[in-house]
Amino acid sequence: MKAAQPEKSRAIVLLSGGMDSCVCAVLAARDYAPAALHVSYGQRTEDRERQSFLAICRRLDIQDKLVVRNEALRAIGGSALTDENIAVPASHAIGHDVPVTYVPFRNAHFLSVAVSWAEVLGADKILIGAVEQDSSGYPDCRPAYYEAFNRVIKEGTKEGTIEIVTPLIHLRKAEIVRMGLELGAPFDLTWSCYSHQDRACGVCDSCVLRLRAFAAAGAVDPIQYATVGGAV
Repeated sequence: MKAAQPEKSRAIVLLSGGMDSCVCAVLAARDYAPAALHVSYGQRTEDRERQSFLAICRRLDIQDKLVVRNEALRAIGGSALTDENIAVPASHAIGHDVPVTYVPFRNAHFLSVAVSWAEVLGADKILIGAVEQDSSGYPDCRPAYYEAFNRVIKEGTKEGTIEIVTPLIHLRKAEIVRMGLELGAPFDLTWSCYSHQDRACGVCDSCVLRLRAFAAAGAVDPIQYATVGGAV
């Protein structure tokens, strides 16, 4: 008679519907009893991102889902993702400063929801697909940010045992693609484009980083692009 398998601990994965968060969702589904959180915040592609979130959850059989809307980030503005008056720049137009696609302190809003839900669910891990290398230079994707946030969680929650986990933060984008392919991540369902909801534009920073990653990994990106450089 086979011994009973130990019950997996609960974990929440922040799932935007993009490439990195999809790989995190696969890890969560493999290693934990997963719950997936998606936050819409008035971004240009929110409908398409939510569609990807739901499709990835179906593919990975993640039953526990929470979709919430944050009204504050769009009301505050200051980002090309939430303010229609600020154009999304092409990747080549972005310099060394934090780009206009940065949404001020966005990940803190997302993580706060995740921590609250983790307390209710009894989850002790929160997975987020933050990446420092090959990223757009967002300050809330740095390791020190998550180290500091974990200290806040320890002091500000009932049990103090919830931990944010960033399994991809030190990886290059090409390494994330390779990991995802090895794990069977459903990249065909993901969405990374900052500006389009039908075919990815292929020229924004997020699209360019993604295309370069697939090329460096020796793989073909399965989504469609409006530009010649993308998959068609």
